[in-house]
This record gives sequence, structure tokens and C-alpha cells, in this order.
Amino acid sequence: MTATTAATAATAARTTDTPLVIDGLQCGPYDRDVFQQLRAGRVTCATATVAFWEDAIETMDALAAWNDLLDANADLVLPARTVGDIERAHETGRTAILLGAQNASPLQGRLGFVRHFHAMGLRVMQLTYNNNTEFGGSCYEETDPGLTRFGREVVREMNAVGMLVDLSHSGERTRRDTIEHSALPVALTHANPRSLYDHPRNADDATLKALAARDGVVGLATYGSLCGRYARTLDDWCAMVARTVELVGVRHVAIGTDLSPKAGAAEFAWMRKGRWTRSEQRGADLGSPPAGATGTGEWLADASGLARVADGLVATGFTRDEAHAVVGGNWLRLYASVLKAGDGDGS
Repeated sequence: MTATTAATAATAARTTDTPLVIDGLQCGPYDRDVFQQLRAGRVTCATATVAFWEDAIETMDALAAWNDLLDANADLVLPARTVGDIERAHETGRTAILLGAQNASPLQGRLGFVRHFHAMGLRVMQLTYNNNTEFGGSCYEETDPGLTRFGREVVREMNAVGMLVDLSHSGERTRRDTIEHSALPVALTHANPRSLYDHPRNADDATLKALAARDGVVGLATYGSLCGRYARTLDDWCAMVARTVELVGVRHVAIGTDLSPKAGAAEFAWMRKGRWTRSEQRGADLGSPPAGATGTGEWLADASGLARVADGLVATGFTRDEAHAVVGGNWLRLYASVLKAGDGDGS
């Protein structure tokens, strides 16, 4: 397995009966019930959010809590630091949990903390969340300065240690700057094409084509505010997958649900407001959603619904191999090329 990780990643989508299912982004919170939903959905790996606005100490606390949670539920889940861990989860009927941050706030202005947090298990990090940062611009700000000098240093460090750069909440200029600057492929773990549904979180066609040209991956969200009519049913969502594949090719499209089935008012308030404002912030809901917006369809009330996606894609017209690439193989290939950078052979 260790010597053939790249080959395994390239062929993993070809299994006939039990494809790898990988969700590139979920929000939480998590408990045993959520882990059981992941298993019901036959999810091999899910990226869980450990930080939105948290600083370094708060993120370390969150990582420590995750260690305890994973240990207490080792029959259902295991920590994912390498592609080999994801493969082991698939072989043992468990879900690998890849830990990520939706903001670079844990760095607290310190480049060296990239390496520290990688050593503690963090494998995915967004450069920006909902506000501009010292690293780049957010999709919600009026002005996007692009990838800053500090941002370039952070991207270089993330490449070196093997941490995936996520641009889901970044502005278009920052996205394209980072795609160009990064030595390794990057991702939009939970975003959709803006040409299919006009929302500031979604990406324009030029950005998506640039992402694909550098072998990156876009994880298509299922959140109604980012999908519009494409969230209503599994068939509708699969139609969005098909149209995205027409734009960038099947190799570059995956799943990034943005699920948070157990989040309540307190969790959503923290996600949207942090400590920086007392005013109402609606996040992706925008308060007044664009025409055609719907809630997330009942087909994906929780992660158990992901077990149906491969068959839904086949019914839409994808081959079985193509469907397996979208539901998991494309993420696995990207992880094999990025996570191994700081882990020897990446297994």
C-alpha cells in the first residue's frame, strides 16, 4: 500500500460495489450519532471543521477534544493524517476524519504555526473565512486585495508540510492568485459554479477552469443557499454535478456538502459572527436569498443520504467509474498528491 499510494488513488474509484465516499467539508458539531450517520452513508472520509474564528489555543483545545472523541468512538471512526489512514478506514468499515480549519486565525500571525498545527493533525486550512485577513480577501468583502505577501509565505509552508489549501470562502482574485502561486493543487472544498447559481460564495467559471488546469478539485456543496433549485432532490443535485463536469471535466469534481445537521442557534451565531460584530450576519443565507434559493433537500438531511449519490450519478448518465471518481476517487487522488508532501510517501 505504501509504495503504490498514487496508483491506489488513481484506481480507487473503480471498485464495483463499494466505492470510497469522501465528503470534502462538514461543519459539525459531532457526536456518536453523527458518526453513525456517516457509517450509514458509507462515508469513507469526511473533513471536519475544528476552527472558524478560533485562535491558536482554542484550536488546540478543539484538537484535543477531537482526540478524545475519536478514541471514544474508535469502532466507527479513526483519525486521518495520510491517504493510508483513509484506505485503512475503507478496509475496516470505518470513517476517517480529516481535520480542517475554515480560517487561518489559528496561526495568529505566526508562519511557524503552520508546521505546529500540521504536527497536531490539521490537514486542511482556508486562507480566509468571511472577512479579509492578512493572507487574502474574502468573497463577502467589497474589495479583494488578492493573495498577500504573508499569504504567499503561508501557502508555501502549507505546500511544504502537506496541508491542503482551501479557497472556498476566498474572493476571486485571492483564489486565482493562490491557484497560480501554489506549487501543489488546491481546492474549493465546498462551493459551486456561480454560472449555475449566482452567490458570492460560489466560484466563477474562470476560477474553476484555472483550478482544473492545476489539477485542483471543487467539492460541490449541497447547502440550499449555494445551490438554489439544484438542492431540491438528488436528481437536481446530480444535474448540477453534470453541468460542472461539462465545465471542468470529471477529474476535478467531488462532494463537499457543508453539512451541519446538529448545529443550533449558538453554533450558527458563532459561524457567522464570531467576536467581530454585534450586527446580524446571515452567512451564506444572505438574509434575502437570490431568486430560486431553497433549503437543503430532504434527500440529504444528514450524511446517511450520501450512500445514494453514486447511483444517482449513474442514473443521470455518468458511467460507474465516473460516478465513483466524483463520490470519492477525485478527493483521494488530490490527497495523495498534497498530504504526502510532509509525510514521506504519504501513506
